[in-house]
Amino acid sequence: MRLSRTTSQRPAQRTTPDGEVSSPAAVCDPEVVTGPRATAPAGPEPAAAVEGWVAPTWEQVVRDHSARVYRLAYRLSGNQQDAEDLTQETFVRVFRSLADFSPGTFEGWLHRITTNLFLDMVRRRQRIRFDALPEDTERLPGAAPSPEQVYADTHLDPQVQAALDALSPEFRVAVVLCDIEGLTYEEISATLGIKLGTVRSRIHRGRVQLREALAHLAPGRVPLTEAGATS
Repeated sequence: MRLSRTTSQRPAQRTTPDGEVSSPAAVCDPEVVTGPRATAPAGPEPAAAVEGWVAPTWEQVVRDHSARVYRLAYRLSGNQQDAEDLTQETFVRVFRSLADFSPGTFEGWLHRITTNLFLDMVRRRQRIRFDALPEDTERLPGAAPSPEQVYADTHLDPQVQAALDALSPEFRVAVVLCDIEGLTYEEISATLGIKLGTVRSRIHRGRVQLREALAHLAPGRVPLTEAGATS
């Protein structure tokens, strides 16, 4: 079964003593799953570089980006409760920092916040008990899509999601950001604050484990989403 392919010829990979896979590849080539292409998460430009730029309101940021953040949070966590918690915490962080945000790429900033919150949640889960929010807790504002649309936009095929959930958090984040969110290796490196070789190693090892977990689906391509893959 073949879950990934290369779009161009690349020199052979080599493994370093610390287990990292060295490769000149710069752009991920998703084949297991696909998703909307993301923009680079590079740091924002200095405010002085953009004359007349006006920061958006928190309500505008939530309205424009909440669906994307929730989708990423769900694919990382694999369940609705954690995805909702991660989404809310992401926008709490945005609310606290928005006044200091300079012109830049919101998508990259939000990717970085969401993935770091997910990794923090995983690392602390054994030490902290998470209580459910009360029913009357204020939710994020904005027009809510239909339940059917939310499900179609966030849920991968159950077998693919289960295989992702079985990966270690670090491998899962790397594969989701590359093969679902469409980030390049450099963008993932900047988002996670890790070396490029570590990104390559995690994606490579995560894909190998996914192939093994989904090998029973061959022959034929691995199903992407229940409603069909979108890009």
